[in-house]
Amino acid sequence: MFNTNEFLKQAYAKGAADIHLRIGKPPSLRILNDIVRVNLPALSEADFDSILRAICQNDNYERVKSSLNADFAYEIEGIVRFRVNFCHDLGVPKLTMRTIPYEVPSLEEMAIPASFKHFARNNNGIILITGPTGSGKSTTIACMLDYINRDFSRHIVTVEDPVEFVYKDKKSLITQKQLGVDVANFADGVKYALRQDPDIILIGEIRDRETVETALAAAETGHLVLSTIHTNSAIQTINRIINMFDEHLKNFVRERLAISLRGTIAQKLIPKKTGGRVPAFEVMTVTSTISDYIKKNELEKIYPLIQEGGFDNMMTLNSSIYNLLNNGIVEEEHAYRASENPIELQQMIRGYYHGVKHRSKNDDIVLD
Repeated sequence: MFNTNEFLKQAYAKGAADIHLRIGKPPSLRILNDIVRVNLPALSEADFDSILRAICQNDNYERVKSSLNADFAYEIEGIVRFRVNFCHDLGVPKLTMRTIPYEVPSLEEMAIPASFKHFARNNNGIILITGPTGSGKSTTIACMLDYINRDFSRHIVTVEDPVEFVYKDKKSLITQKQLGVDVANFADGVKYALRQDPDIILIGEIRDRETVETALAAAETGHLVLSTIHTNSAIQTINRIINMFDEHLKNFVRERLAISLRGTIAQKLIPKKTGGRVPAFEVMTVTSTISDYIKKNELEKIYPLIQEGGFDNMMTLNSSIYNLLNNGIVEEEHAYRASENPIELQQMIRGYYHGVKHRSKNDDIVLD
C-alpha cells in the first residue's frame, strides 16, 4: 500500500512546492519552476484511494470523493501543512497539494522589504497582495500577520479556503475560520467576523463582487482588511475590482475604493543563482494624488507615480528585479522572464533609465 505520509515528507524535504497525484501516472513534483517526475510506478486506483483516505478526515472522505472539485487542508503535525485541491482530469481523479511551511517565516527571512511594516501598521483600510498562482502571496500575508502578532496587541480574524498557515497567539489574539467548516463563504465570514471584535480581517481571496462589498464595508467601519487577488499590477488590481460591478455602479465603487485602499503589493518569484526563489515586488502606496486618480478613472497616471515614489515606500516591479540582478542574486534570463515590461528593464540595465546613460556589460542585449 502507498505510504502517503512518508512520500509527502520526502517530497517536502526535496523542496517540492507542489505535488501532483493522478490515477494512471507516477507522482510529479514542482521544484523551483520545473515539473519533476518521481521514479515510482503509476498510481493505481487503490493507491489513489489510499492517499485520499489518508489526507481526508473520516467525515470528509465521502464528500470529497463525490465532488467534482474540492479544497481542503492536510497537516503532518510539526512538519508541514498542505493546501489540497481535488479535481478531475478527463474524468480521472487528481490531487494537487501545495506545501505550506509549518513555521511562519519572518519578513527578513523572506527578503520582504521593511516598507511592508508600514502597511501592517495601518489601523483601517484595505491592503491587497496580488500576483499569479504560486507567486508566494499567502506567504507574504502570513509574514505580515506574524509581524503584527509579534509586535501589536490586536484581534486578527482570518477567513480562508482552506486555512493554510496556522498561527499561535503571541501579542495578538488570532481566530481562524475555514470555508465549509466554520463559515459558508467569504462574504458571510467577513459579515459575522464584524460582530466578533476584530481589528484586522484576512480574506483569503477576493473572488467576486459580494466579497468586494463586504471587504469595503469592513474597511469603512474602521477595520484593516488584508486579501489576495490574481492580478499582476496595481492598475490591473483596481480595474479587476471595478469591473466586477455593473456600469451604473462603477463610479460609486471607485469612490469607495479610493477612500479605503491603502496599498497594493504585486509579486513574482524568481529563481536565485544559488537555488531556491526570491520575490520581486511592485509596491503602490495610495497617496492623496493616487486616490484622486482612482476617483477620476485616470489609472494611466498612476504608474509614473510608482516609478518616482521612493519617498512613499513605492517601487516598480522592474526596479525590484533590477536590484536583484544588480546584486547578483538572479540571472539576467530569469530577470527578463519575470518582467512585465522588459524594454523598461533593458533601459535600466543599460543606464538609460530616467535619462542617465551608463556603460554596461549588457549593452549588447537586444530584445525582439
